[in-house]
Amino acid sequence: MLSYWIGHGLAIAIGLSLGLLGGGGSVLALPVLVYVMGIETKVAIPMTLVIVGSVSLLAVIPQWRRGYVNLRLTLIFGSATMVGAYLGARLAALPWITDTVQLLLFAVAMMVAAILMIRRQQRPPAPELTPPESSLESQLYAPPVCKYCWLWLPTEGLGVGVLTGLVGVGGGFAIVPALVLLGKIPMRQAIGTSLLIITINSVAAVWGYLGTVTLDPRLTLTLTLAAAGGSVVGSYLSHRISAKRLQQGFGYFLIGIAAFVILKTLLAPPQRSKSSSLLPRHYLTASVPTRPGRT
Repeated sequence: MLSYWIGHGLAIAIGLSLGLLGGGGSVLALPVLVYVMGIETKVAIPMTLVIVGSVSLLAVIPQWRRGYVNLRLTLIFGSATMVGAYLGARLAALPWITDTVQLLLFAVAMMVAAILMIRRQQRPPAPELTPPESSLESQLYAPPVCKYCWLWLPTEGLGVGVLTGLVGVGGGFAIVPALVLLGKIPMRQAIGTSLLIITINSVAAVWGYLGTVTLDPRLTLTLTLAAAGGSVVGSYLSHRISAKRLQQGFGYFLIGIAAFVILKTLLAPPQRSKSSSLLPRHYLTASVPTRPGRT
């Protein structure tokens, strides 16, 4: 039961990082489930989606109240990401999409997210005097590149959705810049809108996994509640702690975790055995239909 309690403690830490940094912490959920709790990758990914979707839903409520959610772009971008997330989840059931493939794709996505996080914090402030919201955007991303860029949103949304369904990442690292650059909305509104998009993505992806894996509802619920509790505490502390330096350090930490996942996957792929974890076996494995004539 040691791994059970350690996993829940780390789920609180994941929620705490989400509350403090406003995103990025959710990518730690899959490594915790696979390498700490010993849960099979095919089961851990939909569990991650439930956790990420629930915490994002909790985080979007205050953003909605402040008017930082753009429903028009949610419909344009989110409808495409929902389709992609469902397709990604169905692709994950194909025989050639193994645990190794999913973990390597996840590690690459984590590496990209970490690099973008570090680069955003290293960019110097814009020299010209601009309104606060525009100044923030100019520090993080370039100005919108064309008048009708929003037409590309469904295309990118489809790709982000497929990635969400395949490996369980929320995709905020790609959604936020797309909304700023292509949707031409302020940064704060992009963050709030991305949380709603991540929520509906997670729902679509979990729907795509129905019938291919069996999740333990109690374990999924307790991990989700732990992460949600951590996010509430993190949101409270975020008003008292400057997250800029913390976010840069967290980016380097993610690079280290991504490198660990790559090395661990290539050198010692996760084994589907009864002894791979201290958790009960029914927490760990996907339900795979038995072929006729086999027992």
